[in-house]
Amino acid sequence: MLKSFLKLFEDTQKRTEPAYTLELATAALLSEIVNADNEVTEDERAEYEKQLRKHVSVDDDAMSLLLKRGHETADDAVDLVQFTQVLNKHCSAEERKDIVKSLWAIAYADESLAPLEESTIRQIADLLYLPHSQYIKTKLEVLEGAKSE
Repeated sequence: MLKSFLKLFEDTQKRTEPAYTLELATAALLSEIVNADNEVTEDERAEYEKQLRKHVSVDDDAMSLLLKRGHETADDAVDLVQFTQVLNKHCSAEERKDIVKSLWAIAYADESLAPLEESTIRQIADLLYLPHSQYIKTKLEVLEGAKSE
């Protein structure tokens, strides 16, 4: 009887482990913005890789695989909560703010902001518990950075 109870407890513990690594969850969230407006440009793809490299330290082969898996995972996702939960658990508030800043950089890579991109970033920022003031500040930082280039 005790063995069956312990087995049930072990099975429950296995199911509660996160389904995604921090790297894959980050890649999937960043990929959400690339695909948000249904117009994927080469500039957005390049910015996606550039921004992902800021958050993940892996070699080039692993990066190629991560970029691909990030797109696939985002395409298959039902919601964003499964990714943001991983980031909330493993990232500081500053790291989460930097991820939102990366989302803005990807959104503005094609020099336009689609309403769905902005809405998606707002949703992700809320799920990452980023205060509205930080959401706006990250947007303005990216816009100011784009003007100075």
